[in-house]
Amino acid sequence: MRVRGAVLEEIGLPRPYAESRPLAVQELDLDPPGAGELLVRIEAAGMCHSDLSVVDGNRVRPMPMLLGHEAAGVVEQTGPGVPDGAVGQRLVMTFLPRCGACEACDTNGLTPCLPGSAANAAGTLMTGERRLSRGGHPIHHHLGVSGFATHAVVDRRSVVPVPADVPPDVAALLGCAVLTGGGAVINAGRPRAGDTVVVVGLGGVGMAAVLTALSHDDVRVIGVDQLPAKLGLARTMGAHEAYTPDEAHEAGLKAAVVIEAVGHPKAVETAVDLTAPGGRTVCVGLPRPDARINLSPLGFVAEGRSLIGSYLGSAVPSREIPHFVGLWRAGRLPVESLVSSTITLDEINSGMDELADGNAVRQIIRFD
Repeated sequence: MRVRGAVLEEIGLPRPYAESRPLAVQELDLDPPGAGELLVRIEAAGMCHSDLSVVDGNRVRPMPMLLGHEAAGVVEQTGPGVPDGAVGQRLVMTFLPRCGACEACDTNGLTPCLPGSAANAAGTLMTGERRLSRGGHPIHHHLGVSGFATHAVVDRRSVVPVPADVPPDVAALLGCAVLTGGGAVINAGRPRAGDTVVVVGLGGVGMAAVLTALSHDDVRVIGVDQLPAKLGLARTMGAHEAYTPDEAHEAGLKAAVVIEAVGHPKAVETAVDLTAPGGRTVCVGLPRPDARINLSPLGFVAEGRSLIGSYLGSAVPSREIPHFVGLWRAGRLPVESLVSSTITLDEINSGMDELADGNAVRQIIRFD
């Protein structure tokens, strides 16, 4: 079938992206789903820094590639081995499929699935196949999703069904922002009543961590960011306090749980500095491969502090997404508040500029 999607042809083009236009919105060919796969009509897709990191070259991926890894949609067709009853089901797409059989999948979400990671690096689905093409030439999949398009073929291990009452915008954000930021709080940070949770970096993932921390009873939540607008938004969302990094240092802020959601060495160093004795620093942001941090190991030894990495929120999506749906239904996780604006697919390059400038928490591309 013919679909319309945003293809990245070349990484590292100069800004502003509204002028250099690294993402070309064009018609492509999409093959039917194979065994264990689904054809999904995309309803909503979120724009994330992980997309931007491919555009700007911080994360090298095979080109050309149809971007987008945070999306939700409705099943229109199933491949062999998938029950026909799945047609019409709303799905959350997740950017790391889990085979359920490798040694990494046996770590309860701690480490990424090995076959899933290999497929993501190669730009294929779990089978090693590509269902996208243009003029007979293959187009790579982005993290098994390629959600910046009207339709996608995905492996059933890349999706989690959600009830029909979960709106598309909310469902899309559950697959990355909430799963990554919120999962890092509940699976790696594990705050207890009376703890202070600090979130360094208040983009989509960081704000989702703030909301998830606030869903815990008797936890003090503090946001840290360079941008005053982000600090104001964190307060609006319910954060008890919000500081710039310099203000946090001057206040002598220390917390039992600190979530770093920037992916920059300086942010990691700030997060470690804000961690109290016995506390946990959880790194969520993805830095450049050549990035390095400058830390003294003394505090980890003498004060019993921990530095933890958390990819995809150390989550098992089939477990965590229903949990987050329950919190959303109960009014304890207002995912809608993460949406900065709704745009069209044709506005995607300007949306990348907004993302790079730090002006947006989450922009949602709607396809209805």
